[in-house]
Amino acid sequence: MKFFKRQLGFFLYGIIFWLPVAVVALVVSLIFGPLENYGHSFLNLFVPDDHVYKGLGFVFWLVVFFLTGVLLKKTSIGDFFSNVPVIGIFFRRSGSVISIDMLINMTPCLFLLSPTCPSYGMILSEEKVKFKNEKADFRLVNVYYPNVPTIITGQVFSVRRETVIKLGNPSREIIDILLYGLRKPEDIQYLPWEDETEEEFKERARRFGLNQPLTGIQQ
Repeated sequence: MKFFKRQLGFFLYGIIFWLPVAVVALVVSLIFGPLENYGHSFLNLFVPDDHVYKGLGFVFWLVVFFLTGVLLKKTSIGDFFSNVPVIGIFFRRSGSVISIDMLINMTPCLFLLSPTCPSYGMILSEEKVKFKNEKADFRLVNVYYPNVPTIITGQVFSVRRETVIKLGNPSREIIDILLYGLRKPEDIQYLPWEDETEEEFKERARRFGLNQPLTGIQQ
């Protein structure tokens, strides 16, 4: 039985590799044909058909896409579209978009998505809190909660600092867990906050399933 499970694993890994390649090839073939035909027809309005070689229709659209990008990035046209609801986010010139490289360099964490459901996320930043111009006795942590399987899309939750456990595992290991657990680390490493005592850390960590005493804290 173990032999067949191992072979099935090889088969699934092959599917995981080739399926995205096949999808990309199919999408490219579906896009290339119409773009080539439309571009060829448009060029025929100005150039005799004998001089419009195969592939020039597609190249024409590449030039159009490039020039459109330049106009949207370098002129006030992009500013206009950036104020349009929903689609405006695609035309903003400031800020950044989450990428795989950014995720790999973030600190992974566990946070309480609900009182009984810890979930994996990535720490974006910490925020100090004031209440009526007085410093509050707690902080907020902005946590990126990735969607699966895209990972680079997700939500941002602002949660209380004490409901977040920093993890000592590399972000890549946590991403592997999120991708349906195809690979997983040997263990999950809990880390305290810099200003947290060992006793405070032990007590808080118990909320995340840590019920036995710790012999030491990994810094």
